[in-house]
Amino acid sequence: MSPVTHFLTGWVIANTAHLDPKERAIVTLACVAPDVDGLGIIPELLTRHSAHPLPWFSLYHHTLHTLAFSLVVAVAGFLLAKQRWKTAALALFSFHVHLFGDLLGSRGPDGDQWPIPYLKPFSDQVNLVWRHQWALNAWPNFVLTMALLMAVIYLAWLRGYSPLEMFSSKADAAFVGALRQRIPKAES
Repeated sequence: MSPVTHFLTGWVIANTAHLDPKERAIVTLACVAPDVDGLGIIPELLTRHSAHPLPWFSLYHHTLHTLAFSLVVAVAGFLLAKQRWKTAALALFSFHVHLFGDLLGSRGPDGDQWPIPYLKPFSDQVNLVWRHQWALNAWPNFVLTMALLMAVIYLAWLRGYSPLEMFSSKADAAFVGALRQRIPKAES
């Protein structure tokens, strides 16, 4: 699944509990964290025609899709949050939802499946793969992303904050204000 889909998923998960903005950001980013290794695509693309190409994306993508890294993310969430156990548990869950999403829908355009080396670096014995995995650009991923986007918009309208709060409180307030102006809450 795309990083955007993982981001939206993480934010929806973060809204299943009463968390402060920092804790919501932690849970949201935990759902994106496994793809930090995907940043290797930048040096790979920049050096692909050079005498010394850096195949960092090809070699290392999905290397952080592991139980060990999920525990690092959960511990970081625990240390950074006020509601430590709740945030850490949701961060761990959010991380694993990312892995599940990748198992369902991250097959490459060439049909190649990326196995998830769940127990690395301790064992090479467990590589998670689902043989019915759909392609990254397949319609189920688009439908899921659109459903998550609608959920995010609804939650922003309902709760008064959106994922924009992680980047700018002014942009968040403007977005929620525009939503509530266009779709006013029904009077009780």
